[in-house]
Amino acid sequence: MSRSALVIGAGFAGISAAADLAKRGFSVTVVEKNATPGGRARVLRENGYVFDMGPSWYWMPEVFEQWFAHFGQRVSDHYDLVRLDPSYQVIFGDNDAWSIPATRPALRAFFEQVEPGAGAQLDRFLEEAGVKYELGMHELVHRPSLSWGEYAHPKLITGILRSAVFRSLRAHVADHFRSPRLRQLMEFPVLFLGATPARTPALYSLMNYADMALGTWYPMGGMGRIVEGMVRVAEAQGARFLYEHPVQQVLVRNGRAVGVRTAQGDLFADVVVAGADYHHVDQHLLPEELRAYTPSYWDRRVMAPSSLLFYLGFDTRLKKLLHHSLFFDEDLDRHASEIYDAPQWPSRPLMYVSAASVTDPGIAPPGHENVVTLIPIAPGLPDEPEVRQRYLDLVLDRLTRHTGQDLRRHLVQQRSYCIADFEQDYNAFRGNAYGLANTLLQTAVLKPRMKSRKVAGLYYTGQLTVPGPGVPPAIISGQVVAGLVDKDLQRMHA
Repeated sequence: MSRSALVIGAGFAGISAAADLAKRGFSVTVVEKNATPGGRARVLRENGYVFDMGPSWYWMPEVFEQWFAHFGQRVSDHYDLVRLDPSYQVIFGDNDAWSIPATRPALRAFFEQVEPGAGAQLDRFLEEAGVKYELGMHELVHRPSLSWGEYAHPKLITGILRSAVFRSLRAHVADHFRSPRLRQLMEFPVLFLGATPARTPALYSLMNYADMALGTWYPMGGMGRIVEGMVRVAEAQGARFLYEHPVQQVLVRNGRAVGVRTAQGDLFADVVVAGADYHHVDQHLLPEELRAYTPSYWDRRVMAPSSLLFYLGFDTRLKKLLHHSLFFDEDLDRHASEIYDAPQWPSRPLMYVSAASVTDPGIAPPGHENVVTLIPIAPGLPDEPEVRQRYLDLVLDRLTRHTGQDLRRHLVQQRSYCIADFEQDYNAFRGNAYGLANTLLQTAVLKPRMKSRKVAGLYYTGQLTVPGPGVPPAIISGQVVAGLVDKDLQRMHA
């Protein structure tokens, strides 16, 4: 039986879905708006610098191993993976920084040194976080979440009862640690999930397990190497990629998706899998009567932050920077409030700095430094050049203060990326960078559905549906939707 699928978008979820569908015997075509694959994980190459434009943290390495193993390959067939030690540093102020050890014994000793008794509390915290990691990454995320019945499973229920899941992460952390700084350190990973620690379910302490037990890694050459490897795998399975093919419309006949309209013409298939921005597909590529959600539904969604990013090249090596640096030298709660409670450009923002050339000198010209900075911001803010310039000055001031080097004199490459770019390049709803916030009311079945209720044969994958934002969840989302499509078509032709 000949079966065909069109995948919209060559981000991690789209590539993952395409490879899996092709392996299942589908004839697969991926249509991508931009000139290169990767979606938010595209690569910027300029003047000898290779910048990862989006994700820069490599966590949960087994997700990548399992994905490649599904196709009879290994991660090492595509890129060299190194574990970072220290994992990252947290900067609290001038000459006041913590380097976070990678090994568990060293980390335990570090916690004990900061707060007597905290080493044992760390063991206790991570033991429970490991239960949640097993529950979350091996059970919850592999379900399409079309009904609550999928979760009526003894193993899931037992895991939930064994651990703090529904209370806030902040309260859960506070039960274990007194030191404000240790608490901040334990709360930081959920900032990638798009809600404050006070509003994030304690289930997500699984992120601490990913961070502290499984480690922080880096693929030599940059995150773009993962994309390249996944595209090679998908193409080897028979998937075809068409770049610079923005989709203008999902074609629907007799209530069923039959293809897409692009600027280059119409393409047809048995099913359409949308790995592009869910809101854009639902609200702009379908006629009003076939949209699964109303504009007011989307307006009520709690979005994860957007980001103001700077891609900076310096003609000297920077002092006192590790590969990953978290500048926690300002008030986290104030910054969070300016993202979630009273959305505005942050007055005194925290920031994240990736200096991947510390680990990988090959991504910058000899003797130079490749630096990406990220400031989380509320989605939907007015994005103006003078605002970007003001924050670039702030970033350079803080880096100058931290390194003790006059970095304006050494800045030879710069590019900014913000809300307007997310909207232009990815049709991102309100210019979001990380999708939906992982709140209790936006978890599992309460996320936008993977399978359209209005249009047969139309499916969704990626960060605005299950399981949620982040590179490993996006890869898993592609696998889950491929299994769902295959199952539905087998049932239809049975």
